[in-house]
Amino acid sequence: MTQSRLDLAFPDGHPGGEVLFVGALAADDLSPLDPQHLQIAQGNFPDHHALAARGYRVAPDVDGSFDAAIVRLPRAKAEARARIADAAGRLPQGADLWIDGQKTDGIDAILKEMRTLAQVSDVISKAHGKIFRVTVPAGDWLPGDWRATEREVLPGFVTRPGVFSADGVDAGSRMLADHLPDRLPTRIVDLGAGWGWLAAQALKRDSITELHLVEANHAALESARRNVTDPRAHYHWADARDFRLREPVNGVVMNPPFHEGRQADPRLGGAFIATAARLLTGAGRLWMVANRHLPYESVLSEHFGQVHEIAGDSRFKVIEATAAGKGSATQRKGGRR
Repeated sequence: MTQSRLDLAFPDGHPGGEVLFVGALAADDLSPLDPQHLQIAQGNFPDHHALAARGYRVAPDVDGSFDAAIVRLPRAKAEARARIADAAGRLPQGADLWIDGQKTDGIDAILKEMRTLAQVSDVISKAHGKIFRVTVPAGDWLPGDWRATEREVLPGFVTRPGVFSADGVDAGSRMLADHLPDRLPTRIVDLGAGWGWLAAQALKRDSITELHLVEANHAALESARRNVTDPRAHYHWADARDFRLREPVNGVVMNPPFHEGRQADPRLGGAFIATAARLLTGAGRLWMVANRHLPYESVLSEHFGQVHEIAGDSRFKVIEATAAGKGSATQRKGGRR
């Protein structure tokens, strides 16, 4: 949200009472709101960590009721509806529910829907987006399918609105799983583990003694806990770009993201590659899948001595890399941390 929309919505400052803000981002200027009476719900680890460092009360999930709420729309429509339904369910009749979003994130469509469901006022347009106020009606006024319920996408696998590939297994992850060796190293990290399908496929190998699932999306990681119950699995709500373990591992698998919001940014995948290299022993191996057009070969060659494409098609490429020839992880970074 731009500062201008928040300022225009609350020209006199904090609206009073306890306010819930669902989806506030790390860089947001929240100065119109009183931190002492503001609770932020944010399940993306980098945003959560940054907001907490600024002194705000922030949690991936919140409990209790509030006097007013602000909802930031995410990209995914199902997640946007789920956020609205959750916030609305924590407000009394007549309370103000503010909804904010960019045009590219569907704010106009949500505004149209809200006008058929409740009283809408104070529609403010600014900076390629809108913020508007909904007066919460009595009773159960939102459609039941807006709730953030888990969905079984495969036998034994559930997902939640807003997680990556929430409707089924990503084709790239499936290709990567199909080309993993029958025997994997003993200690594995799955960077960007999502709802855990790839980790579950890797854990079919008896050679693995521990597998670390690293995921920044709290909802995805909670689904992974449900989906992967193998005692060898360990879960980390963390930013994969700066994730560390006390001891190096000898294998990494990953299907790294390459979007920041709606903008393609291959630097994200490059940061995942750098993390993989840092986590691995000198003889450790990385197996990753990426969209065919993404130029990861140069960053792979910076961190790994041997890089091979072992499978692929017109959409994806599966790459195996080893640090052999580049020195061990401890040598590259000046000692074990």
